[in-house]
Amino acid sequence: MSHKFAGHCQCSEVQLSLSLPKHVDHYTPRACDCDFCLSRDASYLSDPDGRLQITAFSPLNITKQGSEQALFLSCARCCSLVAVVYPFTDGLKGAVNATFLSEVNHQRSIPVSPKQLSPDDKYRRWQDMWLTVSINGKNHL
Repeated sequence: MSHKFAGHCQCSEVQLSLSLPKHVDHYTPRACDCDFCLSRDASYLSDPDGRLQITAFSPLNITKQGSEQALFLSCARCCSLVAVVYPFTDGLKGAVNATFLSEVNHQRSIPVSPKQLSPDDKYRRWQDMWLTVSINGKNHL
């Protein structure tokens, strides 16, 4: 059984559709402790068996931070950070910024510190934990 959740950026220019194998109450969002994520109040949610569909009505802003491996996706109009992704050879994987999912807004996040991981450890962790992502129906940027 798949559980579906919706969300959008602050101006609704970017729509989010999340499908998870469990109800969202079974997940705890992760709040990265880097300055970039803290300043954007980002809290990430993912499941390797989940899917995130992003519909952007204008091109997304793409930013690299920290080890410059992951790509942070923001709305071009309101600058809301909506997701973080990595382009694996078999397609995009990533984590959604849970603050833009109405079902998750009440949940408390746990702090995490990815900057403590080596680039190889990050890559393996993302491959194991992140969900499949498509942007405007495509699984690549």
